Amino acid sequence: MDSNSINISTQTALKRILRYAIPHKVAVALALFGLTIVAASETAIPALLKPLLDRGFTGQLDNKLWHVPAFLVGLAFIRGLAQFGSNYALSHITNSVLFKLREQMFNRLLQAPADLFQNRSAASLINAVVFEVNAVLQVITSIAMNLVRDSLTVIGLMAYLFYLNWRLTSLILIIFPIIGFMVKLINTRLRKLHKVSQDMTNELSYIVEESVGGYKVVKLHGGETYEKQRFSLIANKLRRYSMKIAVAGGLNQPITQFVASIALSGVLLVALFQSSMAETTVGGFVAFVTALILIISPLKHLADLNQPLQRGIAAADMIFKLMDQPIEEDQARQSGAIRISKSKGDLEFKNVQFSYQGLASLNPSDGLITKDILKNIDLKIPAGEVVAFVGPSGGGKSTLVNLLPRFFIPTSGSISLDGVDIQDIDLKDLRQQMAFVSQDVVLFNDTIAANVAYGVKSPEEIDRGLVHEALQAANLTELVKELPEGIDTQVGDNGNRLSGGQRQRLAIARAIYKNAPILILDEATSALDSESERQVQEALETLMQGRTTLMIAHRLSTIENANRIVVLDHGKIVENGSHTELMAQNGLYASLHRLQFSQA
Repeated sequence: MDSNSINISTQTALKRILRYAIPHKVAVALALFGLTIVAASETAIPALLKPLLDRGFTGQLDNKLWHVPAFLVGLAFIRGLAQFGSNYALSHITNSVLFKLREQMFNRLLQAPADLFQNRSAASLINAVVFEVNAVLQVITSIAMNLVRDSLTVIGLMAYLFYLNWRLTSLILIIFPIIGFMVKLINTRLRKLHKVSQDMTNELSYIVEESVGGYKVVKLHGGETYEKQRFSLIANKLRRYSMKIAVAGGLNQPITQFVASIALSGVLLVALFQSSMAETTVGGFVAFVTALILIISPLKHLADLNQPLQRGIAAADMIFKLMDQPIEEDQARQSGAIRISKSKGDLEFKNVQFSYQGLASLNPSDGLITKDILKNIDLKIPAGEVVAFVGPSGGGKSTLVNLLPRFFIPTSGSISLDGVDIQDIDLKDLRQQMAFVSQDVVLFNDTIAANVAYGVKSPEEIDRGLVHEALQAANLTELVKELPEGIDTQVGDNGNRLSGGQRQRLAIARAIYKNAPILILDEATSALDSESERQVQEALETLMQGRTTLMIAHRLSTIENANRIVVLDHGKIVENGSHTELMAQNGLYASLHRLQFSQA
């Protein structure tokens, strides 16, 4: 399912966001109670002014009026206490929701199918998990602090205004439909602008990710100016859209204030007329104007709520699209799957085909076409056999081996393991049967032991004896002896404290530790120098013993001793046999072999 095909409405997004607050009922109740008290205190202020002005400045001392100053102090204390309590409760709710959202998003990323990572840049996924979720929390905070508190304040003050003078209050009500209509127009534009701004932020993050990750190429080829231009172009576009957002969002408050001032002017004129007719007192008029002035501030807050709300909804749209991605294996399928512990390693491909939709050309307007990657693959690989896959680039070698752990699903045909279709096998159990070593080694910023035993649930479960055995089999014992902390030494970001050959052998040690019956090698020695290649090749020979091995290699000298060599060209098996047999056929393999050795 394409993430872009999922459309989430504002109402749906708000419901889903607020659903995360439901488990925190006590904190929600405390926050609402505190906000209600804060809102009620706003109404109490003008209510105190009316008796104070009507009866306190008549020249006669009323003993009951002495209670008013004391009541104001007590009101301020209670208001402050309620505000602190509501803020604390809201902080508890938002931080708990932040943790839950990030946890669920990361879990969904770990369970997402491979095509998500191919269609989305790492920068956009990082941006969603780390940064965009903060904007979603602004929705909860804004709704609680502004929508609830200010709405209650407006309701309370409006009720008091009706109580004081229903004619003047009716005049005020004219402004609400006008403000609502203007806010709706601004609201639509803001959401569109936020979506574009969100995409540009992802693009900017991607440029930074590429420049930092490829710093050697950038520096070696003098690409600093080009990268600066790329960055400045997107950053400037982002700046312009940020200004558009500022303009659209900034219109809310001035419009609200302007319309409110017109209504206030009208109220003053009518109040003066009523005063001349002795229909209102000084205290009543001051209380009314005070309440009217107090109601303008929460109205402005409610108008200003629109911008963070739309920003949060746009972020929620991105986050929930990510969270709504299908997982590789749902509970229903998992419950009906076949469980296996240790397979023999017999593999069979039956009429396997694989295709995907891609752009017809570099121009997106040309539309999509179906591209056939693999065609009619029929292949049996007995347990323990070493099979090498060779052929021109784009022939389908990597796609073929990626079908085994179900990173991709065949368009048609089937792949079986020990006579069982791999689609029917529990996904975790299936992948437990396979170890993978490629030229693009992935190491984690952790200890050597943690990288070798990667996949254990906790450091305490690492079998340190097996780690040492795996390192010895991978020809890394001498390296470990030289390190100050041995196998507890940190390898750095993606193993940057190790050489290329050491990183490759550490990946081999990881595969040895896993002890899986099936081994997949994807160009495992292609990026190494001769000495490193010799050491890695020795480690690989140890690793391959007794395992069904699928090797992808461009360097044909490394696969001459394979039991079988399968030649793929344009997604089809064109040759299949041992090195000697294929050389005797004088076909594509022999041609590639002669070409490499003539260049050597």
